[in-house]
Amino acid sequence: MHTLAESGQAPREDTAVIGREVWPVTYPRGEVRASDFRVVEVEVRHPRPGEVLVRNTWTSVDAALRLRLRETAPPGYFPAFPLEEPMDGIMTVGEVVESRADGFSPGDMVWHALGWRDYAVVEAGKQALGGVGTLTKLDVDVAPPQAHLGALGANGLTAYAGLFHAAGLRDGDVVWVSAAAGAVGSLAAQMAKIRGHRVIGSAGSDEKVRYLLEELGLDGAFNYKRGPLPDLLREAAPDGIDVYFDNVGGDHLEAALGALRRSGRVAICGMISEYAAKEPPHGPGNLMLAVTKGLTIRGFRASGHTHLLPEMRRQVGAWVREGRLHCRETIVDGLPQAPLALAGLLRGDNTGKTLVRIDGGTHRESTVD
Repeated sequence: MHTLAESGQAPREDTAVIGREVWPVTYPRGEVRASDFRVVEVEVRHPRPGEVLVRNTWTSVDAALRLRLRETAPPGYFPAFPLEEPMDGIMTVGEVVESRADGFSPGDMVWHALGWRDYAVVEAGKQALGGVGTLTKLDVDVAPPQAHLGALGANGLTAYAGLFHAAGLRDGDVVWVSAAAGAVGSLAAQMAKIRGHRVIGSAGSDEKVRYLLEELGLDGAFNYKRGPLPDLLREAAPDGIDVYFDNVGGDHLEAALGALRRSGRVAICGMISEYAAKEPPHGPGNLMLAVTKGLTIRGFRASGHTHLLPEMRRQVGAWVREGRLHCRETIVDGLPQAPLALAGLLRGDNTGKTLVRIDGGTHRESTVD
């Protein structure tokens, strides 16, 4: 662990607590490694007018963080994380311990976008992550706080917006969801099932396939590593598909183009196969099928659909309370393990939402008024 003094920064005055932050020190080449980061002990100031001090309890781990662990993030995406600085723009939940902002009181559970650290001073009303990460009070009677990082948060919004808006789900559609055992894919697959659709899921292990069939109740599922992808998809959906919810890209998108029926739709929210690619990926070789079949291919992000958050949280919250939507979590304990949790997620070690349970920093009360 390193201190601020060791990192060349002067200690801050008006210190409220001592906490830890995870800083990237180099951009990963290929697989993410613990050595690409360091844990820095910092002095956290008291909030100023319009701000709150939050003790973070859970922080999110998402595959798309890998896109920001580059010298340059993809154009139009959130910016790359600067080296030797805290990683702003990661969703987290926590408890307000001090407030100087209207509408927030000590004890409130909130979400915000200053994760991968013990404590955060957050400005109320300041937009973060396109609005998804703006400081928000949580209703923890609906579900535990960490569920607001998954089904009731950005992941739920991604699945909801992708199915019902980007893909325009219609009665009778057959749906294929890739990475269907992951944080977004598992929600999208279940939402489509709840709405009465035939749903096919794919994943990278036989264990995950069993999870999709036995726990999530999908109509079909396959391990994409078990053979040629087009053949596996054809076996699971012999009459073709109408909607492809894409978390993977690459060969999965190419297989989907082949299986889609006329006027089919593709909703692309991620391309995890490309996040750590050493060479520029090649596009699908059968893209002409989009013309001959009259397909619609639409990319989207949760931050472009923040207006749907209240609607999504009401509907998904009801499904969770009714036991119709299951939220499997892969939990890693301890803030210093966040980089390894990300590495495991990118390898496909997770099922459902990957979370880091933060074990807190050192409370040190300040003598400054």
